[in-house]
Amino acid sequence: MSAPAASTQTAPPPVDMVNVQIDGVWHKFPKGTRMIEACKQVQAEVPHYCYHPKLTSPGNCRMCLVEMGMPPRPAPGQEPEKDEHGMPKISWMPRAVIACANTVSEGMGIRTNSMLTQECRKGVMEFLLINHPLDCPICDQAGECRLQEFSVEHGKGESRFREDKVKKPKNVDIGPRVRLDDERCIMCSRCIRFTAEIADDPVLGFTERGSYTTLAVHPGKRLENNYSLNTVDICPVGALTSNDFRFQMRVWFLNETKSICTKCGRGCNTEIGSRENTVYRQTPRDNNDVNSSWMCDQGRNDFHFVNSEYRLTDPMVKVGAKHEATMWKKALAAAAAGLKSVKADEIAIVASARMTNEELFMVRSLAKTLGVTQIDVVPRTGGADNYLRADDLNPNSNGVRKILGIEPGAKLQSIIDGVRGGSIKAVLALGENLLKSGFEKADLQKLSCLVSSHILANASADLSHVVLPGSSYAEKRGSMINVTGRLQRLNRAINSPGNAHDTWEIIRDLIVACGGSNGLHAVEDVFKLMASEISIFEGLTLSRIGDLGVQVMETNEKIPLLEREKERKAKGMIVG
Repeated sequence: MSAPAASTQTAPPPVDMVNVQIDGVWHKFPKGTRMIEACKQVQAEVPHYCYHPKLTSPGNCRMCLVEMGMPPRPAPGQEPEKDEHGMPKISWMPRAVIACANTVSEGMGIRTNSMLTQECRKGVMEFLLINHPLDCPICDQAGECRLQEFSVEHGKGESRFREDKVKKPKNVDIGPRVRLDDERCIMCSRCIRFTAEIADDPVLGFTERGSYTTLAVHPGKRLENNYSLNTVDICPVGALTSNDFRFQMRVWFLNETKSICTKCGRGCNTEIGSRENTVYRQTPRDNNDVNSSWMCDQGRNDFHFVNSEYRLTDPMVKVGAKHEATMWKKALAAAAAGLKSVKADEIAIVASARMTNEELFMVRSLAKTLGVTQIDVVPRTGGADNYLRADDLNPNSNGVRKILGIEPGAKLQSIIDGVRGGSIKAVLALGENLLKSGFEKADLQKLSCLVSSHILANASADLSHVVLPGSSYAEKRGSMINVTGRLQRLNRAINSPGNAHDTWEIIRDLIVACGGSNGLHAVEDVFKLMASEISIFEGLTLSRIGDLGVQVMETNEKIPLLEREKERKAKGMIVG
Protein backbone atom coordinates (compact mmCIF):
# COMPACT_ATOMS: atom_id res chain seq x y z
CA MET A 1 0.00 0.00 0.00
CA SER A 2 1.40 3.38 -1.03
CA ALA A 3 1.80 6.13 1.50
CA PRO A 4 -0.83 8.88 1.41
CA ALA A 5 0.12 11.95 -0.55
CA ALA A 6 1.46 14.79 1.54
CA SER A 7 -0.87 17.73 2.00
CA THR A 8 -0.18 20.64 -0.32
CA GLN A 9 -1.79 23.11 2.05
CA THR A 10 0.58 25.42 3.89
CA ALA A 11 -0.10 27.40 7.02
CA PRO A 12 -0.58 31.14 6.57
CA PRO A 13 2.49 33.21 7.37
CA PRO A 14 2.67 34.36 10.99
CA VAL A 15 1.44 37.89 11.66
CA ASP A 16 4.10 40.14 13.14
CA MET A 17 2.47 41.91 16.10
CA VAL A 18 3.80 45.15 17.57
CA ASN A 19 3.20 46.93 20.87
CA VAL A 20 1.61 50.36 20.56
CA GLN A 21 0.58 52.76 23.29
CA ILE A 22 -2.64 54.67 22.56
CA ASP A 23 -3.67 57.37 25.05
CA GLY A 24 -1.57 55.77 27.78
CA VAL A 25 -2.74 52.17 27.26
CA TRP A 26 -0.64 49.50 25.54
CA HIS A 27 -2.18 47.36 22.79
CA LYS A 28 -0.99 44.86 20.18
CA PHE A 29 -1.63 45.35 16.45
CA PRO A 30 -0.39 43.66 13.28
CA LYS A 31 2.68 45.44 11.96
CA GLY A 32 1.71 47.81 9.15
CA THR A 33 -1.70 48.72 10.56
CA ARG A 34 -2.49 52.34 9.84
CA MET A 35 -2.51 54.54 12.90
CA ILE A 36 -6.08 55.70 12.28
CA GLU A 37 -7.32 52.09 12.10
CA ALA A 38 -5.41 51.09 15.23
CA CYS A 39 -7.05 53.96 17.12
CA LYS A 40 -10.45 52.98 15.76
CA GLN A 41 -10.04 49.40 16.97
CA VAL A 42 -9.65 50.60 20.57
CA GLN A 43 -12.51 53.11 20.31
CA ALA A 44 -10.20 56.12 20.14
CA GLU A 45 -11.84 57.67 17.08
CA VAL A 46 -9.69 60.10 15.10
CA PRO A 47 -11.65 62.75 13.11
CA HIS A 48 -10.95 62.72 9.39
CA TYR A 49 -12.27 63.87 6.02
CA CYS A 50 -10.06 62.66 3.18
CA TYR A 51 -9.46 59.17 4.60
CA HIS A 52 -11.71 56.32 3.46
CA PRO A 53 -10.74 52.66 4.03
CA LYS A 54 -11.71 51.70 0.46
CA LEU A 55 -9.67 54.48 -1.15
CA THR A 56 -6.02 55.48 -1.18
CA SER A 57 -4.88 57.94 1.50
CA PRO A 58 -3.68 61.29 0.13
CA GLY A 59 -3.29 62.88 3.57
CA ASN A 60 -4.55 66.26 2.36
CA CYS A 61 -7.21 67.30 4.89
CA ARG A 62 -4.88 67.12 7.95
CA MET A 63 -7.84 66.62 10.27
CA CYS A 64 -6.46 63.30 11.53
CA LEU A 65 -3.34 64.81 13.09
CA VAL A 66 -2.25 63.01 16.26
CA GLU A 67 0.72 63.28 18.58
CA MET A 68 3.27 60.52 18.03
CA GLY A 69 6.29 59.30 19.93
CA MET A 70 8.93 56.56 19.83
CA PRO A 71 11.40 55.18 22.39
CA PRO A 72 14.73 57.04 22.14
CA ARG A 73 17.65 55.00 20.87
CA PRO A 74 19.83 54.11 23.90
CA ALA A 75 23.53 54.83 23.96
CA PRO A 76 25.82 51.85 23.29
CA GLY A 77 25.89 49.51 26.27
CA GLN A 78 22.87 51.11 27.96
CA GLU A 79 19.44 49.59 28.49
CA PRO A 80 16.42 51.57 27.25
CA GLU A 81 14.54 53.42 29.98
CA LYS A 82 11.32 51.59 30.95
CA ASP A 83 7.95 52.92 32.10
CA GLU A 84 5.76 51.52 34.87
CA HIS A 85 4.48 48.82 32.49
CA GLY A 86 7.96 47.58 31.73
CA MET A 87 7.79 49.01 28.21
CA PRO A 88 10.37 51.39 26.70
CA LYS A 89 9.67 54.97 27.74
CA ILE A 90 8.36 57.08 24.85
CA SER A 91 9.89 60.35 23.67
CA TRP A 92 7.17 62.52 22.07
CA MET A 93 7.70 64.41 18.84
CA PRO A 94 7.22 68.20 18.91
CA ARG A 95 4.86 68.19 15.93
CA ALA A 96 1.78 66.16 15.05
CA VAL A 97 1.59 63.56 12.24
CA ILE A 98 -1.30 62.38 10.10
CA ALA A 99 -2.82 59.09 11.26
CA CYS A 100 -4.34 58.10 7.91
CA ALA A 101 -1.11 57.43 6.01
CA ASN A 102 1.35 56.40 8.74
CA THR A 103 1.55 52.87 10.13
CA VAL A 104 2.25 51.58 13.63
CA SER A 105 5.59 50.13 14.67
CA GLU A 106 7.07 48.54 17.81
CA GLY A 107 7.04 50.80 20.85
CA MET A 108 5.15 53.62 19.14
CA GLY A 109 3.03 55.98 21.21
CA ILE A 110 -0.08 57.80 19.96
CA ARG A 111 -2.01 60.56 21.70
CA THR A 112 -5.40 61.31 20.17
CA ASN A 113 -6.55 63.93 22.66
CA SER A 114 -3.46 65.77 23.87
CA MET A 115 -3.17 69.56 23.99
CA LEU A 116 -1.03 69.54 20.81
CA THR A 117 -3.60 67.39 19.00
CA GLN A 118 -6.51 69.56 20.09
CA GLU A 119 -4.82 72.78 18.99
CA CYS A 120 -3.94 71.24 15.61
CA ARG A 121 -7.54 70.20 14.99
CA LYS A 122 -8.85 73.62 15.98
CA GLY A 123 -6.47 75.19 13.49
CA VAL A 124 -7.49 72.83 10.69
CA MET A 125 -11.20 73.44 11.39
CA GLU A 126 -10.64 77.21 11.39
CA PHE A 127 -9.04 77.04 7.94
CA LEU A 128 -11.77 74.76 6.58
CA LEU A 129 -14.50 77.13 7.72
CA ILE A 130 -12.88 80.37 6.48
CA ASN A 131 -14.64 80.28 3.10
CA HIS A 132 -17.36 77.78 3.87
CA PRO A 133 -20.86 79.23 3.30
CA LEU A 134 -23.27 79.55 6.23
CA ASP A 135 -26.11 77.76 4.46
CA CYS A 136 -26.57 74.83 6.86
CA PRO A 137 -30.36 75.45 7.19
CA ILE A 138 -30.91 74.70 3.49
CA CYS A 139 -28.11 72.16 2.96
CA ASP A 140 -29.16 68.57 2.22
CA GLN A 141 -26.19 67.31 4.22
CA ALA A 142 -27.49 68.89 7.43
CA GLY A 143 -28.02 66.20 10.01
CA GLU A 144 -25.27 63.93 8.66
CA CYS A 145 -22.55 66.49 7.95
CA ARG A 146 -19.08 65.66 9.23
CA LEU A 147 -18.09 69.33 9.02
CA GLN A 148 -20.90 70.27 11.40
CA GLU A 149 -20.07 67.42 13.77
CA PHE A 150 -16.33 68.05 13.92
CA SER A 151 -16.72 71.81 14.16
CA VAL A 152 -18.75 71.25 17.33
CA GLU A 153 -16.34 68.66 18.73
CA HIS A 154 -13.02 70.15 17.63
CA GLY A 155 -13.65 73.73 16.46
CA LYS A 156 -12.93 77.02 18.22
CA GLY A 157 -16.53 78.22 18.44
CA GLU A 158 -15.57 81.55 16.89
CA SER A 159 -13.82 82.84 13.79
CA ARG A 160 -10.95 85.31 13.55
CA PHE A 161 -11.55 85.78 9.82
CA ARG A 162 -12.89 89.24 8.95
CA GLU A 163 -12.55 89.38 5.16
CA ASP A 164 -15.13 88.55 2.50
CA LYS A 165 -15.48 84.87 1.69
CA VAL A 166 -14.25 83.59 -1.66
CA LYS A 167 -17.24 82.96 -3.92
CA LYS A 168 -17.31 79.77 -5.99
CA PRO A 169 -19.78 78.14 -8.43
CA LYS A 170 -23.05 76.94 -6.91
CA ASN A 171 -25.70 74.48 -8.14
CA VAL A 172 -23.50 73.15 -10.95
CA ASP A 173 -24.96 70.42 -13.17
CA ILE A 174 -22.06 67.95 -13.48
CA GLY A 175 -24.09 64.87 -14.42
CA PRO A 176 -27.63 63.53 -14.79
CA ARG A 177 -27.88 62.46 -11.15
CA VAL A 178 -25.44 64.67 -9.21
CA ARG A 179 -25.16 68.42 -8.55
CA LEU A 180 -22.12 70.30 -7.26
CA ASP A 181 -21.91 73.22 -4.84
CA ASP A 182 -18.24 74.24 -4.96
CA GLU A 183 -18.49 76.65 -2.04
CA ARG A 184 -19.15 73.76 0.32
CA CYS A 185 -16.28 71.61 -0.97
CA ILE A 186 -13.43 71.11 1.53
CA MET A 187 -11.12 69.51 -1.07
CA CYS A 188 -11.01 66.10 0.60
CA SER A 189 -10.72 64.52 -2.91
CA ARG A 190 -12.81 61.47 -1.98
CA CYS A 191 -14.99 61.86 -5.07
CA ILE A 192 -11.95 62.26 -7.33
CA ARG A 193 -10.37 59.09 -5.97
CA PHE A 194 -13.61 57.13 -6.20
CA THR A 195 -14.19 57.95 -9.86
CA ALA A 196 -10.55 57.15 -10.71
CA GLU A 197 -9.94 54.11 -8.51
CA ILE A 198 -13.33 52.39 -8.24
CA ALA A 199 -15.49 53.50 -11.16
CA ASP A 200 -12.60 53.80 -13.67
CA ASP A 201 -14.11 57.07 -14.87
CA PRO A 202 -11.65 59.83 -13.82
CA VAL A 203 -13.75 62.82 -14.85
CA LEU A 204 -13.34 64.89 -11.65
CA GLY A 205 -10.35 66.97 -10.60
CA PHE A 206 -9.21 70.14 -8.85
CA THR A 207 -8.50 73.37 -10.71
CA GLU A 208 -6.94 76.68 -9.59
CA ARG A 209 -4.87 77.03 -6.41
CA GLY A 210 -5.07 78.10 -2.77
CA SER A 211 -8.38 79.56 -1.61
CA TYR A 212 -9.58 79.54 -5.20
CA THR A 213 -9.27 75.79 -5.69
CA THR A 214 -12.49 74.29 -7.05
CA LEU A 215 -13.72 70.83 -7.90
CA ALA A 216 -14.58 70.54 -11.57
CA VAL A 217 -15.47 68.09 -14.30
CA HIS A 218 -12.87 67.73 -17.03
CA PRO A 219 -13.77 69.76 -20.15
CA GLY A 220 -16.18 67.92 -22.39
CA LYS A 221 -16.90 65.27 -19.71
CA ARG A 222 -19.77 64.60 -17.31
CA LEU A 223 -20.15 62.51 -14.18
CA GLU A 224 -22.64 60.05 -15.63
CA ASN A 225 -21.33 56.54 -14.91
CA ASN A 226 -23.70 54.06 -13.24
CA TYR A 227 -21.93 54.48 -9.88
CA SER A 228 -21.91 58.29 -9.76
CA LEU A 229 -24.17 58.60 -6.70
CA ASN A 230 -21.57 56.89 -4.53
CA THR A 231 -19.71 60.20 -4.63
CA VAL A 232 -22.67 61.76 -2.82
CA ASP A 233 -22.48 59.09 -0.10
CA ILE A 234 -18.79 59.62 0.59
CA CYS A 235 -18.82 63.42 0.37
CA PRO A 236 -18.41 64.47 4.02
CA VAL A 237 -20.14 67.81 3.41
CA GLY A 238 -22.94 68.97 1.10
CA ALA A 239 -20.79 69.69 -1.94
CA LEU A 240 -22.24 66.79 -3.95
CA THR A 241 -25.96 66.13 -3.71
CA SER A 242 -28.36 63.74 -5.38
CA ASN A 243 -30.81 65.26 -7.86
CA ASP A 244 -33.30 62.59 -6.86
CA PHE A 245 -33.16 63.22 -3.09
CA ARG A 246 -32.31 66.94 -3.18
CA PHE A 247 -34.69 68.99 -0.98
CA GLN A 248 -37.06 66.02 -0.56
CA MET A 249 -36.72 65.32 3.18
CA ARG A 250 -34.60 66.22 6.17
CA VAL A 251 -32.48 63.21 7.07
CA TRP A 252 -33.28 63.38 10.78
CA PHE A 253 -36.93 62.66 9.95
CA LEU A 254 -36.03 59.46 8.06
CA ASN A 255 -36.33 55.97 9.51
CA GLU A 256 -33.37 53.90 8.29
CA THR A 257 -34.14 50.21 7.69
CA LYS A 258 -31.50 47.63 6.79
CA SER A 259 -32.45 45.64 3.69
CA ILE A 260 -31.10 44.52 0.30
CA CYS A 261 -31.43 45.81 -3.27
CA THR A 262 -33.67 43.70 -5.54
CA LYS A 263 -32.72 45.28 -8.87
CA CYS A 264 -30.43 42.37 -9.80
CA GLY A 265 -29.09 39.13 -8.38
CA ARG A 266 -26.20 40.77 -6.50
CA GLY A 267 -28.37 41.77 -3.55
CA CYS A 268 -26.34 44.82 -2.51
CA ASN A 269 -26.88 45.64 1.16
CA THR A 270 -28.88 48.84 1.62
CA GLU A 271 -30.50 51.19 4.05
CA ILE A 272 -34.00 52.33 3.10
CA GLY A 273 -34.78 55.88 4.21
CA SER A 274 -38.52 56.31 4.76
CA ARG A 275 -41.03 58.48 6.54
CA GLU A 276 -44.80 58.06 6.97
CA ASN A 277 -44.96 55.05 4.63
CA THR A 278 -43.07 56.81 1.83
CA VAL A 279 -39.60 55.75 0.66
CA TYR A 280 -37.31 58.71 -0.02
CA ARG A 281 -33.94 57.13 -0.71
CA GLN A 282 -31.82 53.98 -0.74
CA THR A 283 -28.15 54.06 0.19
CA PRO A 284 -25.52 51.29 0.27
CA ARG A 285 -24.66 49.50 3.51
CA ASP A 286 -21.19 48.01 4.11
CA ASN A 287 -20.82 44.30 3.39
CA ASN A 288 -17.36 43.17 2.27
CA ASP A 289 -18.75 39.86 0.97
CA VAL A 290 -21.36 41.41 -1.32
CA ASN A 291 -20.97 45.05 -2.33
CA SER A 292 -18.16 46.56 -0.23
CA SER A 293 -19.41 50.12 0.45
CA TRP A 294 -21.00 50.80 -2.93
CA MET A 295 -24.02 50.19 -5.15
CA CYS A 296 -25.04 51.13 -8.69
CA ASP A 297 -27.28 54.08 -9.48
CA GLN A 298 -29.88 51.84 -11.15
CA GLY A 299 -30.42 49.85 -7.98
CA ARG A 300 -30.24 52.90 -5.74
CA ASN A 301 -33.10 54.66 -7.57
CA ASP A 302 -35.18 51.52 -8.01
CA PHE A 303 -37.74 52.41 -5.36
CA HIS A 304 -40.04 54.97 -6.96
CA PHE A 305 -42.52 52.29 -8.05
CA VAL A 306 -43.13 51.60 -4.35
CA ASN A 307 -44.60 55.12 -4.04
CA SER A 308 -46.43 54.90 -7.38
CA GLU A 309 -49.95 56.24 -7.79
CA TYR A 310 -50.68 53.04 -9.73
CA ARG A 311 -50.33 50.81 -6.68
CA LEU A 312 -53.07 48.20 -6.30
CA THR A 313 -54.73 48.78 -2.94
CA ASP A 314 -57.83 46.53 -2.84
CA PRO A 315 -58.67 43.00 -4.02
CA MET A 316 -60.90 43.05 -7.09
CA VAL A 317 -63.18 40.64 -8.90
CA LYS A 318 -64.27 41.13 -12.50
CA VAL A 319 -68.03 41.55 -12.81
CA GLY A 320 -69.02 41.74 -16.45
CA ALA A 321 -66.39 43.87 -18.18
CA LYS A 322 -65.32 45.81 -15.09
CA HIS A 323 -63.45 45.13 -11.89
CA GLU A 324 -65.11 45.80 -8.57
CA ALA A 325 -63.32 46.16 -5.25
CA THR A 326 -64.37 43.51 -2.77
CA MET A 327 -63.48 41.91 0.54
CA TRP A 328 -60.46 39.62 0.75
CA LYS A 329 -62.57 36.62 1.69
CA LYS A 330 -64.74 36.97 -1.41
CA ALA A 331 -61.76 37.58 -3.71
CA LEU A 332 -59.92 34.52 -2.42
CA ALA A 333 -63.06 32.39 -2.68
CA ALA A 334 -63.53 33.52 -6.29
CA ALA A 335 -59.90 32.75 -7.11
CA ALA A 336 -60.11 29.31 -5.50
CA ALA A 337 -63.37 28.51 -7.30
CA GLY A 338 -61.87 29.48 -10.64
CA LEU A 339 -58.74 27.38 -10.11
CA LYS A 340 -60.67 24.34 -8.88
CA SER A 341 -63.12 24.54 -11.78
CA VAL A 342 -60.50 22.96 -14.08
CA LYS A 343 -58.28 19.90 -13.81
CA ALA A 344 -54.87 20.12 -12.15
CA ASP A 345 -53.03 19.54 -15.45
CA GLU A 346 -54.96 22.46 -16.96
CA ILE A 347 -53.53 24.94 -14.43
CA ALA A 348 -50.21 26.77 -14.68
CA ILE A 349 -48.50 28.94 -12.11
CA VAL A 350 -46.19 31.72 -13.27
CA ALA A 351 -44.37 32.88 -10.15
CA SER A 352 -41.51 35.37 -9.94
CA ALA A 353 -37.82 35.15 -9.10
CA ARG A 354 -38.39 38.53 -7.43
CA MET A 355 -40.31 36.76 -4.68
CA THR A 356 -38.75 35.93 -1.32
CA ASN A 357 -37.86 32.38 -0.31
CA GLU A 358 -40.84 32.33 2.04
CA GLU A 359 -43.21 33.33 -0.76
CA LEU A 360 -41.72 30.74 -3.11
CA PHE A 361 -42.15 28.09 -0.42
CA MET A 362 -45.83 29.01 -0.14
CA VAL A 363 -46.08 28.76 -3.95
CA ARG A 364 -44.64 25.26 -3.69
CA SER A 365 -47.25 24.38 -1.06
CA LEU A 366 -50.05 25.81 -3.21
CA ALA A 367 -48.86 23.78 -6.21
CA LYS A 368 -48.95 20.62 -4.07
CA THR A 369 -52.44 21.45 -2.82
CA LEU A 370 -53.75 21.94 -6.37
CA GLY A 371 -51.64 19.15 -7.88
CA VAL A 372 -50.07 21.59 -10.34
CA THR A 373 -46.83 20.57 -12.07
CA GLN A 374 -46.66 23.31 -14.69
CA ILE A 375 -44.88 26.04 -12.78
CA ASP A 376 -42.12 28.44 -13.75
CA VAL A 377 -40.72 31.94 -13.28
CA VAL A 378 -39.75 34.60 -15.81
CA PRO A 379 -35.95 34.73 -16.40
CA ARG A 380 -34.18 38.05 -16.88
CA THR A 381 -30.53 38.36 -17.88
CA GLY A 382 -28.15 40.83 -19.46
CA GLY A 383 -27.29 43.20 -16.66
CA ALA A 384 -23.65 42.39 -15.94
CA ASP A 385 -20.96 45.05 -15.79
CA ASN A 386 -17.38 44.81 -14.57
CA TYR A 387 -18.22 46.10 -11.09
CA LEU A 388 -21.26 45.02 -9.07
CA ARG A 389 -24.14 44.46 -11.48
CA ALA A 390 -24.98 40.77 -11.95
CA ASP A 391 -26.00 39.28 -15.29
CA ASP A 392 -29.09 37.80 -13.61
CA LEU A 393 -31.58 40.65 -13.18
CA ASN A 394 -33.78 38.62 -10.83
CA PRO A 395 -32.79 38.88 -7.16
CA ASN A 396 -33.76 35.33 -6.14
CA SER A 397 -33.13 32.88 -8.99
CA ASN A 398 -31.16 30.62 -6.63
CA GLY A 399 -34.13 30.56 -4.29
CA VAL A 400 -36.25 29.36 -7.21
CA ARG A 401 -33.76 26.60 -7.97
CA LYS A 402 -33.57 25.38 -4.38
CA ILE A 403 -37.23 25.73 -3.35
CA LEU A 404 -39.22 25.11 -6.53
CA GLY A 405 -36.60 22.76 -7.97
CA ILE A 406 -36.73 24.30 -11.42
CA GLU A 407 -34.40 26.25 -13.67
CA PRO A 408 -35.90 29.71 -14.32
CA GLY A 409 -37.52 29.80 -17.75
CA ALA A 410 -37.28 26.06 -18.46
CA LYS A 411 -41.05 25.52 -18.69
CA LEU A 412 -42.20 29.02 -19.59
CA GLN A 413 -42.48 28.47 -23.33
CA SER A 414 -44.46 25.26 -22.88
CA ILE A 415 -46.86 27.16 -20.57
CA ILE A 416 -47.23 29.90 -23.21
CA ASP A 417 -47.90 27.26 -25.88
CA GLY A 418 -50.39 25.52 -23.59
CA VAL A 419 -52.33 28.74 -23.07
CA ARG A 420 -52.30 29.41 -26.81
CA GLY A 421 -53.35 25.85 -27.68
CA GLY A 422 -56.05 25.65 -25.03
CA SER A 423 -54.58 22.81 -22.97
CA ILE A 424 -54.04 25.27 -20.10
CA LYS A 425 -57.29 26.86 -19.02
CA ALA A 426 -56.30 28.60 -15.77
CA VAL A 427 -53.23 30.65 -14.88
CA LEU A 428 -52.11 32.05 -11.54
CA ALA A 429 -49.66 34.92 -12.10
CA LEU A 430 -47.68 36.01 -9.06
CA GLY A 431 -45.65 39.21 -9.30
CA GLU A 432 -45.41 39.20 -13.10
CA ASN A 433 -47.11 41.10 -15.91
CA LEU A 434 -47.75 38.22 -18.31
CA LEU A 435 -48.04 40.50 -21.34
CA LYS A 436 -44.39 41.46 -20.78
CA SER A 437 -43.37 37.83 -20.37
CA GLY A 438 -44.18 36.38 -23.78
CA PHE A 439 -47.94 35.86 -23.43
CA GLU A 440 -50.38 37.35 -25.94
CA LYS A 441 -53.50 39.27 -24.98
CA ALA A 442 -55.78 37.18 -27.22
CA ASP A 443 -54.50 33.95 -25.62
CA LEU A 444 -55.03 35.22 -22.06
CA GLN A 445 -58.57 36.30 -22.93
CA LYS A 446 -59.40 32.65 -23.74
CA LEU A 447 -58.59 31.46 -20.21
CA SER A 448 -61.50 30.40 -18.04
CA CYS A 449 -59.63 31.69 -14.99
CA LEU A 450 -56.82 34.22 -14.71
CA VAL A 451 -55.78 35.22 -11.21
CA SER A 452 -53.00 37.74 -10.73
CA SER A 453 -51.24 39.09 -7.68
CA HIS A 454 -49.16 42.19 -8.26
CA ILE A 455 -48.35 45.52 -6.67
CA LEU A 456 -49.07 47.74 -9.69
CA ALA A 457 -52.01 48.10 -12.03
CA ASN A 458 -50.96 46.59 -15.36
CA ALA A 459 -52.32 45.07 -18.54
CA SER A 460 -52.37 41.53 -17.10
CA ALA A 461 -54.33 42.70 -14.06
CA ASP A 462 -56.82 44.35 -16.41
CA LEU A 463 -57.43 40.97 -18.08
CA SER A 464 -57.61 39.04 -14.79
CA HIS A 465 -60.79 37.64 -13.29
CA VAL A 466 -59.39 38.17 -9.79
CA VAL A 467 -56.73 40.70 -8.76
CA LEU A 468 -54.95 40.34 -5.41
CA PRO A 469 -52.80 43.36 -4.34
CA GLY A 470 -49.46 42.28 -2.86
CA SER A 471 -46.51 43.89 -1.12
CA SER A 472 -43.29 45.40 -2.46
CA TYR A 473 -39.79 44.53 -1.26
CA ALA A 474 -39.83 47.54 1.09
CA GLU A 475 -43.02 46.33 2.78
CA LYS A 476 -42.08 42.79 3.72
CA ARG A 477 -39.79 40.63 5.79
CA GLY A 478 -38.19 37.64 4.18
CA SER A 479 -35.04 36.25 2.62
CA MET A 480 -33.39 35.78 -0.77
CA ILE A 481 -30.32 33.95 -2.07
CA ASN A 482 -28.09 36.08 -4.27
CA VAL A 483 -26.06 34.97 -7.28
CA THR A 484 -23.05 34.04 -5.15
CA GLY A 485 -25.18 31.77 -2.91
CA ARG A 486 -25.53 34.12 0.06
CA LEU A 487 -28.78 34.04 2.03
CA GLN A 488 -29.78 37.60 2.91
CA ARG A 489 -32.68 39.27 4.65
CA LEU A 490 -35.20 41.95 3.70
CA ASN A 491 -36.85 44.00 6.44
CA ARG A 492 -40.08 45.95 6.39
CA ALA A 493 -39.49 49.70 6.08
CA ILE A 494 -43.06 50.84 5.40
CA ASN A 495 -46.58 49.45 5.45
CA SER A 496 -48.41 48.34 2.31
CA PRO A 497 -50.89 50.88 0.97
CA GLY A 498 -54.64 50.55 1.45
CA ASN A 499 -55.87 47.01 1.88
CA ALA A 500 -52.90 45.30 0.19
CA HIS A 501 -51.57 42.22 2.01
CA ASP A 502 -48.17 40.61 2.44
CA THR A 503 -47.69 38.29 -0.55
CA TRP A 504 -46.92 35.16 1.51
CA GLU A 505 -50.18 35.71 3.43
CA ILE A 506 -52.12 35.97 0.18
CA ILE A 507 -50.79 32.61 -1.00
CA ARG A 508 -51.39 31.05 2.44
CA ASP A 509 -55.01 32.19 2.42
CA LEU A 510 -55.41 30.95 -1.15
CA ILE A 511 -54.13 27.53 -0.04
CA VAL A 512 -56.75 27.49 2.71
CA ALA A 513 -59.47 28.55 0.26
CA CYS A 514 -58.42 25.69 -2.04
CA GLY A 515 -58.78 23.15 0.77
CA GLY A 516 -55.27 23.17 2.20
CA SER A 517 -54.22 23.50 5.83
CA ASN A 518 -53.32 26.62 7.78
CA GLY A 519 -51.23 27.03 10.94
CA LEU A 520 -48.80 29.69 9.69
CA HIS A 521 -49.25 33.02 11.42
CA ALA A 522 -45.95 34.85 10.84
CA VAL A 523 -43.20 34.84 8.24
CA GLU A 524 -40.90 33.28 10.86
CA ASP A 525 -43.24 30.27 10.92
CA VAL A 526 -42.87 29.92 7.15
CA PHE A 527 -39.08 30.02 7.39
CA LYS A 528 -39.11 27.45 10.19
CA LEU A 529 -41.23 25.06 8.11
CA MET A 530 -39.08 25.72 5.05
CA ALA A 531 -35.90 24.98 7.05
CA SER A 532 -37.37 21.63 8.10
CA GLU A 533 -37.97 20.58 4.48
CA ILE A 534 -35.13 22.17 2.48
CA SER A 535 -31.62 21.24 3.55
CA ILE A 536 -29.76 24.49 2.80
CA PHE A 537 -31.91 26.34 5.36
CA GLU A 538 -31.45 23.71 8.06
CA GLY A 539 -30.53 25.17 11.44
CA LEU A 540 -31.30 28.74 10.36
CA THR A 541 -33.99 31.24 11.28
CA LEU A 542 -34.72 34.70 9.91
CA SER A 543 -32.98 36.28 12.88
CA ARG A 544 -29.90 34.04 12.53
CA ILE A 545 -29.35 35.26 8.99
CA GLY A 546 -28.18 38.52 10.54
CA ASP A 547 -27.63 41.87 8.88
CA LEU A 548 -24.81 40.63 6.60
CA GLY A 549 -26.26 37.29 5.50
CA VAL A 550 -25.05 33.68 5.54
CA GLN A 551 -23.37 31.66 2.79
CA VAL A 552 -25.61 28.65 2.06
CA MET A 553 -24.39 27.47 -1.36
CA GLU A 554 -21.42 27.86 -3.69
CA THR A 555 -21.88 29.17 -7.22
CA ASN A 556 -18.25 30.01 -8.12
CA GLU A 557 -19.35 33.46 -9.26
CA LYS A 558 -16.82 36.22 -8.62
CA ILE A 559 -17.64 39.86 -7.93
CA PRO A 560 -15.30 41.94 -10.15
CA LEU A 561 -15.23 45.00 -7.91
CA LEU A 562 -14.43 42.96 -4.81
CA GLU A 563 -11.69 41.00 -6.62
CA ARG A 564 -9.96 44.26 -7.56
CA GLU A 565 -10.42 45.51 -4.01
CA LYS A 566 -8.65 42.42 -2.66
CA GLU A 567 -5.71 43.04 -5.00
CA ARG A 568 -5.38 46.66 -3.89
CA LYS A 569 -5.60 45.63 -0.25
CA ALA A 570 -2.90 42.99 -0.74
CA LYS A 571 -0.63 45.65 -2.26
CA GLY A 572 -1.20 47.92 0.75
CA MET A 573 -2.92 50.59 -1.34
CA ILE A 574 -6.08 50.54 0.78
CA VAL A 575 -7.18 49.22 4.15
CA GLY A 576 -10.27 47.54 2.69
